[in-house]
Amino acid sequence: MSEICCGIKVGQTVPDFELETYEPGVGKFGKFSLAKAIKGKKWTILVFYPADFTFICPTELADLAAKYEELKKLGCEVISVSTDTKFVHYGWYNQEKLLEKVKYHMGADPKGTVSKIFGVYDEKEGLDLRGTFIVSPNGVLVGSEVNYFNVGREMDELVRKVRAFQYVSNNPTEVCPAKWKPGAKTLKPSEQIVGRVYEALK
Repeated sequence: MSEICCGIKVGQTVPDFELETYEPGVGKFGKFSLAKAIKGKKWTILVFYPADFTFICPTELADLAAKYEELKKLGCEVISVSTDTKFVHYGWYNQEKLLEKVKYHMGADPKGTVSKIFGVYDEKEGLDLRGTFIVSPNGVLVGSEVNYFNVGREMDELVRKVRAFQYVSNNPTEVCPAKWKPGAKTLKPSEQIVGRVYEALK
């Protein structure tokens, strides 16, 4: 059991952290602060990936870039994170054409400090697993997805989940069923729909 690493769990408050970043949108180095995002009432999206100059990773970051403006309009701060330094991020961004449209923060976590908080740091490899996390504006982890190194993610589902979490945050008496999208029917949990969810969705 001592070999099992457990990060923060859904429903828990995320401890404050800072990350050095490369900011492709302005071509400069910077910093991301969770406390600052919370103060600004932002949702925080963290997308951990194994390493720069690899194979699947640029395809994921390009897919995230395609959804960035939509996430930004939803009030999200978006940060990709790996154990590379900000200097490696800079070099990779300027070489890999798949990253041309990346405008979000590229976070550097070379010591794995933040990666360990979220339980995605692989001690044996010294790399991050493919973890996607959604933190609410009050600092609570509401969404968590972790994949192994060899399978990439689809960011359409990330956007769908953000919209769903925002909906239930504004409508706490309702819940979103599978594949819910804005405009679709939600459910209001009560004894009246126990065993009758089919009818409640009609």
